[in-house]
Amino acid sequence: MARRRMTDPPDMEAFRKMLKAKSMNVTEQRLSVHAVMMQLIHASADMVCERLAAQHPETPVTTASVYNILSQLSDAGIYARRMSAGNKMFFDIFAYPHAHLYDVRNHEFHDMIDDELRALLEKHFRGRRFRGYHIDGIDVQLVCHPTRKNSKHFPK
Repeated sequence: MARRRMTDPPDMEAFRKMLKAKSMNVTEQRLSVHAVMMQLIHASADMVCERLAAQHPETPVTTASVYNILSQLSDAGIYARRMSAGNKMFFDIFAYPHAHLYDVRNHEFHDMIDDELRALLEKHFRGRRFRGYHIDGIDVQLVCHPTRKNSKHFPK
């Protein structure tokens, strides 16, 4: 089996192993949601639900069910959460630490892998104390909009 790169979403075999490692049942609903997330990478429950309805019209699914599955996967550390500028919850198939560009016009997230930035931030905050709080992690999101010249393309 080929080794998965960090930019490749977990395939179905890897996803099944992740579920089992977290003592979660491998269900058809979770597999279907993950299949859609493999295509979308970053998505809201509405987006996943729409894609599921288009791909499987014979099996209706509610947005609430999809949201619950995505939330369970995020709570287990298999997926991550992203909050949009409009306070809409998005989910990220990649739970490892990385930054994002968030396009406020198109409401899209784009992964930004920048190990140097990550190291600088971690070094800066290492050992710092914030009264009454414990730092669990660093989540960097650069809010931006596309230029006319480059309206839909972001660096990978």
